[in-house]
Amino acid sequence: MDTNETMQRRRFLVLAGLSAIAIPVVLRWPTEAHAKAKPLPPLPVTNAQAHALNYTEDASLVKAANHKPGSNCANCQFFTPSTGACSLFAGYSVAPKGWCSAWSKSNRPS
Repeated sequence: MDTNETMQRRRFLVLAGLSAIAIPVVLRWPTEAHAKAKPLPPLPVTNAQAHALNYTEDASLVKAANHKPGSNCANCQFFTPSTGACSLFAGYSVAPKGWCSAWSKSNRPS
């Protein structure tokens, strides 16, 4: 077998190996449709957990003894700013100006 055939065979095997890896990756690659997640529905104040945690959509109206001035969902550790989600209320978004009794100061930079 001459050197040219050996080089062609090596090249074929390398390309075949790369294709075997690349095809599944490309097929799983998120499309634009998958990248645009549906927005979460707002948390209804009638939700049982929302009621249990005294959730309100406007923290400025809270009269609870454990409410700290300036605390709201936007500066809570459970809040995800990009989606408006709260890890305490799975499947719902909360008002950034809202508040609940589980509020805990966030470590996110302001």
